[in-house]
Amino acid sequence: MDAKMPLAEGKPVHITEGEVTLEGNLCIPPGAQGVVLFAHGSGSSRFSTRNRFVAHELQNAGLGTLLMDLLTSEEEETDAHTHQMRFDVDLLAQRLAGAIGWLRQNPETRSLQIGCFGASTGAGAAIVAAARCREEVRAIVSRGGRPDLAGTTLRMVQAPTLLIVGGDDTLVIELNEWAYAQLPVRDKRLAIVTGATHLFSEPGALEEVARLAREWFAAHLAVPNRAAARERLCTDNPPIRG
Repeated sequence: MDAKMPLAEGKPVHITEGEVTLEGNLCIPPGAQGVVLFAHGSGSSRFSTRNRFVAHELQNAGLGTLLMDLLTSEEEETDAHTHQMRFDVDLLAQRLAGAIGWLRQNPETRSLQIGCFGASTGAGAAIVAAARCREEVRAIVSRGGRPDLAGTTLRMVQAPTLLIVGGDDTLVIELNEWAYAQLPVRDKRLAIVTGATHLFSEPGALEEVARLAREWFAAHLAVPNRAAARERLCTDNPPIRG
């Protein structure tokens, strides 16, 4: 990842879910036909450098992005000591589902196809939210994720799903292989990035994540040449390395 590259910010938005209001950053490029909702991992936030890098690449491909905090500032302070809410997949999925509803109501995004990008524990929450909002979510991508945390909800997923894992992230590879087998969708893929660890901090690793995510969302969120892109990706792919 080029540290000098400007990272995606977008305009601040406020998303009310239940009794809480969550902060987010929305960026919609001109002519966007899809928008990707980001779910960060444990202990992170909407300012995650890695997620912002991927968001920037998606924006360059004509996709909108919404990066949001999954906890309020008060909850973050409490969770810094307890570490409980960041692993409450059901709670986080509920808030992501609220954000999906917000995207469908917001004038800038209500006509756009919606995708979900989850990192680490956020991937489990993103998958649960996508399963609950299966009429709305058209594609899912997980980066170094814990899709296994979705449990039996994996069998309810209908959206095309891409699982990206570092080749040296051995335990997480096993968890993703298990989750991959549970997914009932035909359009699914497990991509293993050779030489990458959990955070994809190696040279070129995060760029590869961004490329894979960009191609997946471009193929499924009504970006021009969608049909051709989906044909290139193929369906029901076995795990790939590279």
